[in-house]
Amino acid sequence: MNKFTKITASIGPKCEDRETLTRMIQAGVNVCRLNFSHDTGDAQGKKIDLIRKISTELNTPVAIMIDLQGPKHRIGNFETEEKYPLEIGQKFTFDSNPAPGDATRVYLPDTDVLASLRVGDRILLNDGKIEMKVESAAPDKVDTTVVRGNEIWSRRGFNLPDTEIDTSVLTKKDREDLEYAITKKPDYVAISFVQKPEDVAEVRDFITQRTSHPIKIIAKIERPNAVDRITDIAAAADGIMIARGDLAVEVPYAEVPAISRHIIRECRKMNRPVIVATQMLGTMINSEFPTRAEITDVSNAAYLRADSTMTSEETTMGINPVNVIDTMYNILAYADCDAITNPYDWSRVEHLPENDWSRSVASMAYLNKASAIVVFARDTITATQISCRKPDIPIIAVCNESVIANQLCLVRGICPIYDTELFGMRDAFNSARKFNINSGKLVIVDEDKISLRTLD
Repeated sequence: MNKFTKITASIGPKCEDRETLTRMIQAGVNVCRLNFSHDTGDAQGKKIDLIRKISTELNTPVAIMIDLQGPKHRIGNFETEEKYPLEIGQKFTFDSNPAPGDATRVYLPDTDVLASLRVGDRILLNDGKIEMKVESAAPDKVDTTVVRGNEIWSRRGFNLPDTEIDTSVLTKKDREDLEYAITKKPDYVAISFVQKPEDVAEVRDFITQRTSHPIKIIAKIERPNAVDRITDIAAAADGIMIARGDLAVEVPYAEVPAISRHIIRECRKMNRPVIVATQMLGTMINSEFPTRAEITDVSNAAYLRADSTMTSEETTMGINPVNVIDTMYNILAYADCDAITNPYDWSRVEHLPENDWSRSVASMAYLNKASAIVVFARDTITATQISCRKPDIPIIAVCNESVIANQLCLVRGICPIYDTELFGMRDAFNSARKFNINSGKLVIVDEDKISLRTLD
């Protein structure tokens, strides 16, 4: 049984050796995510080189995505390493004084954050376990009241769900990491804590000023203001990642499934691939088996026609990364098959114009019971747009450039081939046979020409 939904796997200490990486790609990994919050520079460069080498040896396209750390906010240190007690209603101050904190105050290093906070804004610390509300704000300090939490200690990370921070989406570290990463020609760059479409434009300008290589940008949705602007952000970016970890801190956790569903629908309408991320098989960090809830979570992403599900610590730190990929593959394959057998009426939610050409291609394939759609892809646009119409048959994308084949690895239902000979001959039949499609009809898309042919 084959899957339509792609797998994005985070690569880390437990899966960065040649043998494990090879087995993971053979098991179904389509995109390798390299998290620059941890290793940087040559350490990540060596992983990129190894992934490219394995991809060539296996004759299997694999996309490489670098994930920038983004602006990580933390409070300063306290006078001791002890935990300081908090009481509901207590006053507590964050200020620009770098002196060690005490029971009443602590240093907040980010001057842009202090300048952006307003009365009524919430400050959530330690993954939302501590909540404070701003009572007064000045350029050098904010006074708050404790709403939730019973203790605080040094270097706690914090989130600001009500605050739009007037700052660059690229930190100094991000700029250094991206400068290096560009030299390795990744397929995708994921940017963290996007707030507005201008953040995407800033990163795109940074990249285009340094290379002509067509690197695509994935905007990670982690903040409420990004959810509110999802259409504009999706239009500016080349794809979206629903980063449910920080998102579940900054919005009420019960809203995350509905928000995820909304984002997936918007991405479909905008012809943008979308990744569902965070804790999809989290218990498999220490277990050989997922929970029933995790199985359902992965399946639901497939039922919603997300383009990809993603692993995090399950593969970077887990006891058996290959088993994680095998497990995710099996769940997705079964869910994809069930979704095809029992289709949902997506026409009720898509709101596409009647003359949308990509829907016409999908309808042509459906009405003629085609075995596959074959696209001769000079870029990623045509195949991606057809994929976003959710045809429940394979889309075989024959590419004359490896980067196009790699980037299409992220998009649901697309089987990319990098083969200049097949592309040059416009050989749809042998392209289909590479995926064991030996009979039936093919819908063939070649630039503005659409045709229907029958396999011998």
